[in-house]
Amino acid sequence: MPSSVHATAPLATTSEAYWGFKEAPFENSPNPKFLYLSPGYDEALTRLVYAVKHRKGAAMLTGEYGCGKTTLARAVLQCLEPQRYEVGLLVNPRWNATDFLRELLYQMGVDTPETSKFELIHMLNDLLYKNFRAGRDNVVVVDEAQLIEDDAILEELRLLLNFQLDERFLATLLLIGTPELRDKIRRMPHLDQRITIRCHLNRLDYEHTASYIAHRVRTAGQPRRLFTDEAVKLIFALTRGIPREINNLCDLALFVGYSKQLPEIEGKVIRQVMGEATSSPSGSSIPIDRASRRIKGIPS
Repeated sequence: MPSSVHATAPLATTSEAYWGFKEAPFENSPNPKFLYLSPGYDEALTRLVYAVKHRKGAAMLTGEYGCGKTTLARAVLQCLEPQRYEVGLLVNPRWNATDFLRELLYQMGVDTPETSKFELIHMLNDLLYKNFRAGRDNVVVVDEAQLIEDDAILEELRLLLNFQLDERFLATLLLIGTPELRDKIRRMPHLDQRITIRCHLNRLDYEHTASYIAHRVRTAGQPRRLFTDEAVKLIFALTRGIPREINNLCDLALFVGYSKQLPEIEGKVIRQVMGEATSSPSGSSIPIDRASRRIKGIPS
């Protein structure tokens, strides 16, 4: 058994306990603790923190679904001193312009029944200036920004950058979304021109997929290697290096390994898991035979 208990000891009652984890290693929650900093992710984190700390006005982070944009955004916020920064985090941008302003105020600590857009803008301006006078920088993060349907909200985001003094912006705007966000922003030249820093998260290659899996296993409290080379190659071929899909596959593989009391996760476990997934009408992963052909191109 993977854990330090003897074979005669009672069986572990959970997958995490069986594998010797202190916490689940492959949850899809945006926990910055588990962020794996490949060179591309490390560069994006550095750029976004720079944009905030040097008050660059606006920055944009894009990436495919499941590539870890939200986790990286949380890591950016974790790098900011809470006593210095006032953060408004918006995660459901399907509003009209008035509701957007009310939600932004609420996320920055002001709950108001006001419905006049004119008054809401004045309240926001007063709040940003009040925070500035108190020595606090304002940061507005819009996650899943590609879901914005009303161009009036994009216009409000542009106008947010008009809140400034002669020498500095009163707020830094971070836009997080899929590549569709770039197309939306291009349609708004006056906003597009204000975005000074742009980052894009790509899928992980094979080397960084292997390191990603090992990193999450270690971070969860298990220093031992649990996935064989064959298993990792299959995981990469099947998930195409997308972190969310890697998490889903590894999580289920560990559960299967626990249920069978296996000492490690081999390729046959991955094949079993994916065979069950692709037999479902909703399975979106590529077939095993195609994955096997991809493996031939992975370095030994």
